[in-house]
Amino acid sequence: MSLEKVKSHFKQWNRDKDVMEFDSSSATVQQAADTIGVVPARIAKTLSFRGASDKAILVVTAGDTKIDNKKFRHQFNFKARMLSPDEVLEQTGHAIGGVCPFGLANDLDVYLDISMKRFESLFPACGSTNSAIELTCDELFEYSYAKKWVDVCKGWEAEEVKEIVGASDKRV
Repeated sequence: MSLEKVKSHFKQWNRDKDVMEFDSSSATVQQAADTIGVVPARIAKTLSFRGASDKAILVVTAGDTKIDNKKFRHQFNFKARMLSPDEVLEQTGHAIGGVCPFGLANDLDVYLDISMKRFESLFPACGSTNSAIELTCDELFEYSYAKKWVDVCKGWEAEEVKEIVGASDKRV
C-alpha cells in the first residue's frame, strides 16, 4: 500500500505518526485545503513529468501555481510533458490524488518550486487520496531528498497571498 510505504519512509525521522488520514477526500488541492482548513496555496502538489531519459522527474509546487513552460524549459532543457495516470503510478508508486515525493517506487529526481517558500509550512499528500502531513520547507526538502529549489511556476503573487493567508488561514 502506498500510504504504508510513505509512513515507513517517515519513520527514519520519527514522523510516521504525523501523517494525517482523513474521512473525506484530499485528492485535489481544493479538497485537501477544505479538509485541512487552510488556503489552497498551502497544499504542496507533486507534479510528474517525463524526464530527459525514461525516468520521470517530480516538481513539488504550491497549490495555487501553474507550470510556466518557458521557465521549465529553461531550467530543465526539455519541454514540460506530464505523465499519464498509469505512468505516474508506475514511476512513483502512488496513484493520482495521492502523489508525493516520499516512499517512491523508483529513485526519481525531486525539485521544489520557490512558490512554496512564502509559507512556514505546507501540506503534501502521503500516498493516498485521503492523507497529508504538515512540513516546513526545510523538512520538505530533506524528507523528499530534493535536488534543489527551482523557479518554474507562474500564477502566484506574493502580495495577494499574504492577504489571503492572513485573512482565511483557519487550520484546524
